[in-house]
Amino acid sequence: MNRRRAYAVALAATALVSGVGAARPAPSPTPTPTPSPTASQSDGTLHILTYRGYAEYGGVSPKVNWVGTFEKETGCRIARLDAVQTAEEMESRLGQRPYDLVTAGPALAGRLIEAKQVQPIDPAKVGDYKSLDERFRDMTTVSGKSYGVPYLWAYHEFVHDSSKVRGGGVAQVFASDRAALKDSPLTIADAALAEGSAKEPYELSEAELGEVMTLLGRNRERVYWRNPVDLVKGFATGRLDYAQVTPYHRLLLQKAGLPIETVPARRTTGWLDSWMLGANVADTTCAYRWINWVTAADAQRDAAAWTGMAPANAKACKGRAREMCRTYGMGEDKRLDRVEFAVRPPGDCRAEDGECTDYATWTKRWHELVK
Repeated sequence: MNRRRAYAVALAATALVSGVGAARPAPSPTPTPTPSPTASQSDGTLHILTYRGYAEYGGVSPKVNWVGTFEKETGCRIARLDAVQTAEEMESRLGQRPYDLVTAGPALAGRLIEAKQVQPIDPAKVGDYKSLDERFRDMTTVSGKSYGVPYLWAYHEFVHDSSKVRGGGVAQVFASDRAALKDSPLTIADAALAEGSAKEPYELSEAELGEVMTLLGRNRERVYWRNPVDLVKGFATGRLDYAQVTPYHRLLLQKAGLPIETVPARRTTGWLDSWMLGANVADTTCAYRWINWVTAADAQRDAAAWTGMAPANAKACKGRAREMCRTYGMGEDKRLDRVEFAVRPPGDCRAEDGECTDYATWTKRWHELVK
C-alpha cells in the first residue's frame, strides 16, 4: 500500500471508530442482574435493547452521555442497556428475555408487531411526534395504530473508485467480483432493483427471487461487509472497485482523499429505525419519558452526528447534525421519493406471477449465498 493510501485508510478508519457509534464494536455497559421474569418495571427503571451508538453512557466521550443525562433529567434509571451490532443479534437477544424498549429496523419491527411482542404507541404522549417526518410516521403505522417512534434513517447508494473504473451503472456493480455488498437479506431488494424485472423490490415471487439470487450468485469472490471499516480498507488497499454504502460512508471516503464517486441509480433502498414499546410493559411512565427524550430535537441532533445517519425530527437539522441532514437530503422530497424504504417482505401479497416470498425465505436464500 503506498503512503497516500495508508494515510487514507488510517484517517477514515479512525473517523469511523471514534466518531460513529454504530460502527464501533465497543462493549455494552455491565448490566445489573435481571430482577424479574418480565421487563415491566414499576420502580422507575428501564431495560433497553438497541444498536451500538444509539444510546451511550458516555464512556468514550462526554458529548454522547445520553443515558446519564436522561437519568439526571427524568429521575428514571436505565437498569439494563444491551447494545448489538446487527439485526440478527437483536433478534437473538429478544428470544432470550423481554425488554421495555427496543430499537427496531423494518424487518424486525414487522415480526414484533405480528408476534404481538410490542404494543401500540400513544402519539398524544409523545411531545414532538408531529415534528417527525410524516413519511416516517406512516412507516410505523399498522391498521391505524402507531407501533414505533421514528428515530434515525439512512439509505444506500453505490460508489466506485474513479481511478480504476469509469462510468456505468448499478448493473456493473453486481457484475463485478471486486465489489462489496452489505451483509443483510434485505440487500436482495437492491439486487432486485438492479435486475429490473420486479416492480416492487420487497414483493418478490418465488420466480423473481430465483432470478435475483442467480444474479447475486454469479460472483463468488464478492465481499459481504458488516463493519464499514472494511469498506475503507478495501478501497484504500485497492481490493475494491465498487461498494454498497450510505452517503455518510461515501463522504468519509472522499474526505480521506480516496477517488470515490457515486454510481448513478434511478432507485435505491433505505431503512428507518424506530423505538418500540414492549408488550408487557404495564407502567409506561419512564418508557414514555425515554421516548420523548430521544424524539426531541437535541437528542436526535446528537444521535445523527454520532451515528452518521439522518434524524427523523427535522428540527434536529442544526449544529452537529447539519452536515448529515444535508448529506441525506433531509426535507428534499424529490430526492427521497426515489428511496424504496424497507419493509419486512410480507409473504401475504401477490406478485405478478405468484405469491410473494416471505422474509424467512429471503434469510434462508441469503445465508446460502454468503456461507
